[in-house]
Amino acid sequence: MELYQKLIAYVKAHYPWCRTVSAIELKALQLHASRVSENPSLDGYSQFHPKIVVHEKTNEQEEKHMSASQNHINRMRELIEQLRAADVAYYRDDNPTMTDRDYDRLTDELKALETSTGLILSGSPTQTVSGEILEELMPVRHSKPMLSADKTKSVDDLIRFAGEHAVMVSWKMDGLTLVLRYGQGKLQQAITRGREGIIGEDVTHTVRTFLNVPLTVPTTEPFEVRGEGVISWANFEKINLSLEEPYSHPRNLAAGSVRKLDPRESAKRHLEFFAFDLVSRNLERHSKLSQQQFLESNGFAVVPYVFLDVHGDAEAIRETIDSFDPKKYAYPVDGIIMEYDDIEYGTSLGATGHHENRLIALKWEDELHETECTGLDIATTRTGMVSLTATFKPVEIDGAMVSRAYVHNYDIFKNLALGIGDKLMVYQANMIIPQIAENLTKSGSIGVPQKCPCCGSQLWIHTSSGGTKQLYCENPTCAAKLVRKFTHFCEKTRMNIEGLSETTLQKFIGHGWIRNFGDLYDLEKHREEIITTEGFGVKSFERLQASIEKSRHCTLAKFIAGLGIPMVGRHAGRDLDRYFHGSWEEFESAINSSFDFTRLPDFGVTMHNNIYTWYADKNEAKLWRPLLTKIEFVKENTAMNINTTNPFAGKTVVATGKLQNYTRDGIQMKLLSLGAKPASSVSKNTDYLIVGEKAGSKLTKAQQLGVPTLTEQEFEDMIAE
Repeated sequence: MELYQKLIAYVKAHYPWCRTVSAIELKALQLHASRVSENPSLDGYSQFHPKIVVHEKTNEQEEKHMSASQNHINRMRELIEQLRAADVAYYRDDNPTMTDRDYDRLTDELKALETSTGLILSGSPTQTVSGEILEELMPVRHSKPMLSADKTKSVDDLIRFAGEHAVMVSWKMDGLTLVLRYGQGKLQQAITRGREGIIGEDVTHTVRTFLNVPLTVPTTEPFEVRGEGVISWANFEKINLSLEEPYSHPRNLAAGSVRKLDPRESAKRHLEFFAFDLVSRNLERHSKLSQQQFLESNGFAVVPYVFLDVHGDAEAIRETIDSFDPKKYAYPVDGIIMEYDDIEYGTSLGATGHHENRLIALKWEDELHETECTGLDIATTRTGMVSLTATFKPVEIDGAMVSRAYVHNYDIFKNLALGIGDKLMVYQANMIIPQIAENLTKSGSIGVPQKCPCCGSQLWIHTSSGGTKQLYCENPTCAAKLVRKFTHFCEKTRMNIEGLSETTLQKFIGHGWIRNFGDLYDLEKHREEIITTEGFGVKSFERLQASIEKSRHCTLAKFIAGLGIPMVGRHAGRDLDRYFHGSWEEFESAINSSFDFTRLPDFGVTMHNNIYTWYADKNEAKLWRPLLTKIEFVKENTAMNINTTNPFAGKTVVATGKLQNYTRDGIQMKLLSLGAKPASSVSKNTDYLIVGEKAGSKLTKAQQLGVPTLTEQEFEDMIAE
């Protein structure tokens, strides 16, 4: 019987799928039989235990059970391999190979198998925090493991989690999680989550370039703060336009920007940091609320939160959760976090290798919609990269009609195997970005584009250092590479040339009618050809010419804004217009005299350098110099109507977000007419901040500095008084 007991113990330790007594005993006998005979048989081994009676049928059933269990284990190994590969692509290379939806689906499948089998294999991402480190960045060990939060898609789970306890509800911001270490009142080190939340990367050099990270704090005792490095939706859209390989999501752009080796490159990305946790034994707070207040008092922007002490009031919790609308928030989020306010109680609940039990995350359930593929739009960008956008029959998602979804790279396009009439399942990632979840048909009738849609040149597949494959047009004279510059120049807030849309400009450039900005004012010589172009006629051409003629008389502000000097837009253009008295000659003379542009309000070193770099670029000069003989500069009417009854007279005012009754230029002109000084950035010298929808970092900074904020209605009420 001693041998029998050893075999039973061995099976329990090494064959966890054998869960019933009969299965364990049967496996024990099989193992013993295999040791004494090349033809294992159960006959003769029933003496080990009187309960064992060998029947052929029972043997077949157990074999089937064990076969199924082995299949489960094999599938678990496949899932672990797929998820780990996805983690490397996402965290190390900043190049996701699957959508969040697919990643969550595979993770849920793995969790279900772990639950049903009672088995967790080594290396399972359900037990560790995902993340990799770059070899070029210095590894740093965290003082405490950076664990994640358990996730659910059910609001009822959050209600049960809260129970009778006070809780904090906040955004689950979607960026790169960071730890900032402070000592002696200064930022000492910034670290990524990194590998399994234990070893991270030192990214202090890039975090110092963030818009809102405190480099000094009033607290001299050492402490750590955890938070999220993010990029706003508005900055994401702007930055993506300038990149050779656009990012699919602000999260990936943020991660790639933080982990750059050159901080100058990272600084261009306008990253921000939102704190969500204080890590410090000597400064431990008893409540999450007091912890957040401590962080705010030390100059940190904290993740927006709501404190709830409703003693299990389910309705109040549901109303609070419903108030978190990602479409009205300026930053990417992928859910909501609920955490116990009582830190001691939350800590007492312990943690797994993956998550802390003091908090839980609600991730939104993506609502899938079935539609039908109608085609593929292709376009060549100014870098030569060819973008692919799937089109489908319009479907209503979250109150908006959606009919297009960007296909992020060549591999994703190949895997989708799109075809006209294919049945697609689409959704809006994070309730914002349209995505294709699945192609149910996969006919593959839409082949890989072979020719540049603009110049007809052969397309090539380029593979980036991170492994991303993209289609490219390598023709250096491809017209599409100029289209974006001309589109920017003609926009309403710049030279305001109506009738020259991006599509029209692409046609005109493709025909060779436009090669530089000056050619825009010589289109009359191509009149006969233009009026026979699809979408154009005599009346269309006459309207276009009238708009062009009107734009010949322009302000220096609009002219400079249209030139596309990096970071020198409408606000800066207006400042330059005022300083140089609306004169291009004065502006150019200043450049040639090595003028220091940082002398101007709101002009930093970067803007100063950008002006000089742009002016010295010979290719840029070929575009704008021919224009100088075609236009006439007029002075902008900036006369101030100052009176003592006007509350904005002489005040510095900034506007942010989307306003209902004013365009960006409109609010600037309104402020000027009131005798106010419009500014583009918030500082300690700002008197008021007017806040519209989707206000971002400017609002955060205003709150930190104590700058008074006004809604659009409050602004108008003050004018009317």
